[in-house]
Formats: sequence, C-alpha cells, structure tokens
Amino acid sequence: MNCKQCEKELTAIDVALTKKLINRGSTEFLCIRCLASYFNVTEQLLLQKAKEFQTQGCTLFTKILIEP
Repeated sequence: MNCKQCEKELTAIDVALTKKLINRGSTEFLCIRCLASYFNVTEQLLLQKAKEFQTQGCTLFTKILIEP
C-alpha cells in the first residue's frame, strides 16, 4: 500500500495515524511526512502523538512497535 500523495510505501504507523487523525474509515492513506505537511506539524510530533495514543489504549496502535 502506498501514500496517496507521494507514493511512498506505507508503514503500520502511517495507516494508524491517518485513521486516527483524518478518518477511521479511510481507504486511502498518507505517509507520516505527508501527514505532517497536511497538519503543518513535525513528523516527530506525530510520532509522539502515536506513542500517546498507544499508551491510552487506542486499538489502532496496539500491535505497532513505535521506536523512540
């Protein structure tokens, strides 16, 4: 599966963040770089949010290894 904007191959984090931040029913996804651009934030902030969502028990992130 590839990013709908830049065609980069997607990771599980990319898919989960797109579903959490844009639409849980999404069928097209953005990579973390394109999501950061879309929201005008840093990629690091999005990774931090992914860790927070995981800690809060969000099922979109339960089986994903998020590197520090």
